[in-house]
Amino acid sequence: MTQQVNSASSGPNRTSVERRGDRELVVTRTFNAPPSTVYRAWSQPELFQRWWVPKSVSGVSLVSCDMDVRTGGKYRLEFGAGGSDTMAFYGKYLEVVPNERIVWTNDEGEEGAITTVTFKDQGGRTLLNFHEVYPSKEALEEALQGSAAALPEQLEQLDELLSSIDQ
Repeated sequence: MTQQVNSASSGPNRTSVERRGDRELVVTRTFNAPPSTVYRAWSQPELFQRWWVPKSVSGVSLVSCDMDVRTGGKYRLEFGAGGSDTMAFYGKYLEVVPNERIVWTNDEGEEGAITTVTFKDQGGRTLLNFHEVYPSKEALEEALQGSAAALPEQLEQLDELLSSIDQ
């Protein structure tokens, strides 16, 4: 079963969010930048920090961003809302093929997904495919109400960033 969950438009580049079956989420979007540039925005902490937090979530910032983007490397993203309370997301990179693919775990809870992001060259543009597999139907449902709902906005912010960095 494939179900269109959401889509956001930005000129010719549209973000498509689809639920596939009971445990999978697939998000696609085309960017007007080559795969090497889009990959850099996903793999370099100083760029990643500039687009990952949705601007619509007021007061929340990415206070710490540690990313060792290589097969076997780890990441830790710590979010805060101005006080001393923070929330961390962390995991490990299962597979990294520069400019092509990043696969990571989401280890902060038992319901964490395995995430795969691919960067496919389309004549100097990039087709990005963001694919998550959750351990249960309930975990996917929770993500669709939370973090996954922000993906179109995050990818819109990525698009804005890509237009401002050297390709």
